[in-house]
Amino acid sequence: MPRHPIEPIYDQNSNILILGSFPSVKSREQMFFYGHPQNRFWKVTSAVFACGEPKTIEEKRSFLLSHGIALWDVIASCDIEGSADSSIKNVVPNDLSQILHAADIKKIFVNGKTAQKYYNSYIRETVQRDAVCLPSTSPANAAWSVERLVHAWSVIKL
Repeated sequence: MPRHPIEPIYDQNSNILILGSFPSVKSREQMFFYGHPQNRFWKVTSAVFACGEPKTIEEKRSFLLSHGIALWDVIASCDIEGSADSSIKNVVPNDLSQILHAADIKKIFVNGKTAQKYYNSYIRETVQRDAVCLPSTSPANAAWSVERLVHAWSVIKL
């Protein structure tokens, strides 16, 4: 059962929290979020804030923190085949308390319906907060163009 290998990104200035479901194989290899080149997370979020798309891990970390974004995933460990969300079983959720105690998180967002499903099943009651579901930036969500995603994701700009 793979464990989540990536530490959350946040600091005391983070005011929104974005949660994915569980890192893809590529992300686990890179030890950083949204590592698959076809995932549109970095393209979409940088467009929302009208800045250049971060490329390196350090640029990505700086981008998140400079815009008040905390980033992690709902799932700490699970059984999963490759990167297929549909194969997720035996979920153990992440404990969000470290982020929620350290930062004044005003809103929680989830990246896609899988993250929403597991957030609502395992975390919502514990933290007593709803999460806003945004359309997934995954390449599997091909029905959504980058332009549509940027428009929908613009709500993260508080």
